[in-house]
Amino acid sequence: MRTILITGASGGLAQEMVKLLPNDQLILLGRNKEKLAQLYGNHPNVEWIEIDITDDSALEALVADLYLRYGKIDVLINNAGYGIFEEFDKISAQDIHQMFEVNTFALMNLSRRLGARMKERGKGHIINIVSMAGLIATSKSSLYSATKFAAIGYSNALRLELTPDSVYVTTVNPGPIRTAFFDQADPDGSYLKSVDRFLLEPDTVAKKIVKTIGKNKRELNLPLSLNLAHKFYSLFPKLADKLAREIFNYK
Repeated sequence: MRTILITGASGGLAQEMVKLLPNDQLILLGRNKEKLAQLYGNHPNVEWIEIDITDDSALEALVADLYLRYGKIDVLINNAGYGIFEEFDKISAQDIHQMFEVNTFALMNLSRRLGARMKERGKGHIINIVSMAGLIATSKSSLYSATKFAAIGYSNALRLELTPDSVYVTTVNPGPIRTAFFDQADPDGSYLKSVDRFLLEPDTVAKKIVKTIGKNKRELNLPLSLNLAHKFYSLFPKLADKLAREIFNYK
């Protein structure tokens, strides 16, 4: 039985992944114990844990405890994250620090702590759920994109360091997913409406993520149309900036 740790467990994408992993030992991390209990209280092979993942000392204690009790963690899925779509000069210093704490620093701290254990064991898989916003920057996503670009950069370097030890690192970069993420990122629903044709369903994304578990896959970019846009963005950056500014500015 594989032992799989998932952060951001109360989110819609995590809920769909859990449905697809009935035969694995799941360790689900979230901020709200009542919601975790409601979602997963009756699931077999599931341990849910309320924790603030931005508290690195709490993470250190958690990892030590989990290895004492389970002996191993085969897969880490860093799924926690949130966004704010706002003009750069309306973002506060507090917004900047808080979003980096959740989207980037927590991902890095869990990855380095579990990555070190996986390295010792010579086996493991870290899957970082990042975002297409970490590959293609758009207006009003300066902070969100910054946290995601950083997460991808970290993941790419981590992959190089862990490959000799047979530990895989995969980044998953989806476009907009129809989840509660947009309750905070897009309160009035205007952005969600404008990108409806690009929207991914959480069960579709979850299936693709679960299929990558245990496979040495570098990245998973979704949907195909935005993956093609990313390739165009890389090849023709000046033209891509013009199009992003004048045509594809949905926020």
